[in-house]
Amino acid sequence: MSMTGQLFGGSVSRRDFIKTCVAATAVMGLPFGLASKVAAAAQAPDRPPVIWLHFQECTGCSETLLRANHPTPATLLLDMISLDYHETLMAGSGHQAEKSLHDSMQANHGKYILIVEGAIPTKEHGIYCKVGGKTALESLRSAAAGAAAIISIGTCASFGGIQAAAPNPTGAVGVRDIIKDKPIINIPGCPPSPYNLLSTVLYYLTFKKLPELDQMGRPKFAYGRRIHEHCERRPHFDAGRFAKAYGHTTHAEGYCLYKLGCKGPATYANCSVQRFNDVGVWPVSVGHPCIGCTEPDIMFNMTIADKVQIHEPTPFDSYAPVDLREKGTGASPLTTGLLGLAAGAALGAGAMMARKLPDGEQSAEQTEEESHGRKE
Repeated sequence: MSMTGQLFGGSVSRRDFIKTCVAATAVMGLPFGLASKVAAAAQAPDRPPVIWLHFQECTGCSETLLRANHPTPATLLLDMISLDYHETLMAGSGHQAEKSLHDSMQANHGKYILIVEGAIPTKEHGIYCKVGGKTALESLRSAAAGAAAIISIGTCASFGGIQAAAPNPTGAVGVRDIIKDKPIINIPGCPPSPYNLLSTVLYYLTFKKLPELDQMGRPKFAYGRRIHEHCERRPHFDAGRFAKAYGHTTHAEGYCLYKLGCKGPATYANCSVQRFNDVGVWPVSVGHPCIGCTEPDIMFNMTIADKVQIHEPTPFDSYAPVDLREKGTGASPLTTGLLGLAAGAALGAGAMMARKLPDGEQSAEQTEEESHGRKE
């Protein structure tokens, strides 16, 4: 029995419905004109069945979707799909819950979307996580066999998360390390933006195919660019203004958090654009460095204070150096900026001269002839 529609008493207003569809369309990077097509797909009567499994996790990914203050994405998502099984949300328990899972898998074999939240322990045959007498490893393989596609929600299901951090006593891994014969979409984050999940499902419903993925299986529309590229503190980074310590004047004035360990320059996600809680906040905006929670090799393998590589090993000269010394001991940001302007002017002059020259070098006679003509 589907749980759709049982979680929220009131329905989404038409205004909120269109607003959310437009927001999801923007997240996907689609033209505004396609918002009506996305809205139509969201209202289609043939809702895809969804089975949502929980393993080693904190349930934060479900919580971020179902937050009480702004339920529109959750309400819309639950109206679009038939959520047949979700251990945290469903009313049934015990044998009743297991029967619901078994019946849905059997009736919708090859059609349902499997959403996995949490890492899967593999050591000692997976005994460190069991639900209904079955290990997470067994449950995942059984559910994946009949799934049309799998969505790994959160960093734990995508890459193993905190459970997979050294020394990883349970042998925790992400879904993609176990299932190799099904299309898998990773939506990492700790927690991820609910709009990234909503947009992924809407894309699937609208175009009847999965969105374009990067090499880590993440939707490019949400994880195609570095957070650093759209950060509101980026101008301070470019000018060489960095927060020196938490609570310091430079921190209060909103300077770049790179020296405090911000992982934004190496983290691919749309947090700095989409933000959280529908009120325009995200960690960096409130003064905390990005911890790189969407990257498998950053969040749980580096300390908050560790610095990541900025851009390329040899960035172009107009960047202000990160290791600026105190006043009087090195080049100031103003000096760096003026040098950049001078270099730009020189390049511009060279380009103009190149445009005046014909293919190949001019002969001395041609140059003298042109000079004589200008004098006349």
